[in-house]
Amino acid sequence: MSPLNALNWRYAVKQFANTTLTTEQLEPLLEATRLSPGAFGLQPYRILVISNPELRTDLLAYSMGQDKVVHASHLLVFAALTRIDEAFVAAHIKLMARQRGGGDGAYRDFQAHLNDYFNNMTDQEKSHWADQQVYLALGTCLTSAALLGIDSCPMTGFDAAGYDALLGLADQGLRSVAICPLGVRHAEDTVADLPKVRLPAQVMTRVLA
Repeated sequence: MSPLNALNWRYAVKQFANTTLTTEQLEPLLEATRLSPGAFGLQPYRILVISNPELRTDLLAYSMGQDKVVHASHLLVFAALTRIDEAFVAAHIKLMARQRGGGDGAYRDFQAHLNDYFNNMTDQEKSHWADQQVYLALGTCLTSAALLGIDSCPMTGFDAAGYDALLGLADQGLRSVAICPLGVRHAEDTVADLPKVRLPAQVMTRVLA
């Protein structure tokens, strides 16, 4: 599909069919999400891919009764890192050196800039910054899913503390921020064919000459 056709086709699925996505369907979507843009190229989050039906049934208790987390093919959990510090920056610099060459020293100024940037933030500000990067990745995921013909439903209305506890995220230095069931829309999903409600272009977009 073209981007506009794909975005008009997608919607927040309310009811998923009992259809499992194949590895060939899922892997390009996860790769597209991995390539999401982010501030400084940093990725202060991880994406958990949950297919286990028993685990997703357990997560239903923390999903505000939205059983799509159980009936979808897969459930993605976007989880932000809980520590944004100099060790986090150093790990990124090592990755840059390995993938771009030049050794760690070639990025010394950039590393110092990042450390100054984060050292001037409170913990709350760092968490907010990490959340913003998660939402960029979630947006990439949703658009890519539509282009690939995969249905999805972004969700922030869930009990994050419950997810964190059940998935043991604190021990992994993570906290859940958003979730996204993936799969195929059910033929009887009553909202699938409803007109998309968006502001008109002339209201939404303002061109400043």
